[in-house]
Amino acid sequence: MLVCQCNVITDREIKQVVLSLLREDPWAIIVPAKVYRELEKRCKCSGCVPNVVDIITKVTEEYHLQIAELPAVPDSLVRPSVSRRNRSGGANERRNAGHRAA
Repeated sequence: MLVCQCNVITDREIKQVVLSLLREDPWAIIVPAKVYRELEKRCKCSGCVPNVVDIITKVTEEYHLQIAELPAVPDSLVRPSVSRRNRSGGANERRNAGHRAA
């Protein structure tokens, strides 16, 4: 379906761009400006923006539902890289008690 008549952009192209952006960062906020930038186009009359927003919302919801259906990684396999006790640096950020702001 043709979404943007000014730039001749179809809904398939928008879906592909949104999916590629979600694969890079699943929690990124995707706005029409990002989609147009990825397509190397400019929004001219802005008549298509509500339709683009609807497509972004729909594709994002579907993507996150697919992620939720994947089996979760057990907690025993997920380990923090450095525990809080083993971190380097002081807890007071090199300030002594006499120089506290509050």
